[in-house]
Amino acid sequence: MSFTDYLDVSQMDELGRLDSPIHRLDARVKALTTAAFIVAVMSFPRYDVSALMPFFLYPVALMARGRIPARCILRKLLVVAPLALAVGILNPWLDRRVVMTIGTHAVTGGWLSLASIALRSALTVSAALSLVACTGMHRLCAGLEQLGLPRVFVVQMQLLYRYLFVVAEEGLRMRRAAELRSLGRSTLRLRTYAALVGHLLLRSLDRAQRVHQAMVARGFEGHIRVLRPTRVRAADLAFLAGWVAFFVVARNWNLARWLGALVTGDGA
Repeated sequence: MSFTDYLDVSQMDELGRLDSPIHRLDARVKALTTAAFIVAVMSFPRYDVSALMPFFLYPVALMARGRIPARCILRKLLVVAPLALAVGILNPWLDRRVVMTIGTHAVTGGWLSLASIALRSALTVSAALSLVACTGMHRLCAGLEQLGLPRVFVVQMQLLYRYLFVVAEEGLRMRRAAELRSLGRSTLRLRTYAALVGHLLLRSLDRAQRVHQAMVARGFEGHIRVLRPTRVRAADLAFLAGWVAFFVVARNWNLARWLGALVTGDGA
């Protein structure tokens, strides 16, 4: 399975065209709700782990109500996971202060901060991917532009989303061609990769020129157009208010600890 199989942009576009209660919500409302979710998740102290667990309810609810296959989101999380772990991989050796004990085992702050980084990454990335899958990148970018984001930024984000995977697939084809022409010899050399990157840059520039000419020929003026303008309804406001209220409660009270105490009877 290749890298582009994990980042299958066509599958995300197909999911964005589904019809579900989440898909029918206004893109601006979903974007604001997800932004509030990310702010709440990233505002936790570095040692908080259990308090983050209730926040999984949001991306899970989006996937369930939006009929998004969990496998689609999990496969893309696997691509981001190494980057998140690389950020805090040295924490267990840099922070050896014991902050809690589990039975006879002492847990240092470094391990807790590493777990917190992994959880935050999984939460924010899964929420962002679920947002794209339940909205579609075109509708999402149009909603962001309506919210007041600079048009240049929104258009560049949409083009990056659309053609990053095209360039990645082109690079994989070039590498496969180099391996077939090597007659079994190793191609893992700096000179080989330097040549491949140079040719990939030239091909990308040439393709970008052709894409721009095709877009101009079809009337593109730097503005994202939508066939059916949307408006905010009562259901959209209820979605936003309900989830933001949940984020505020989960941010200020450790719901996981409270539920655990309720189940075990320790809070009595």
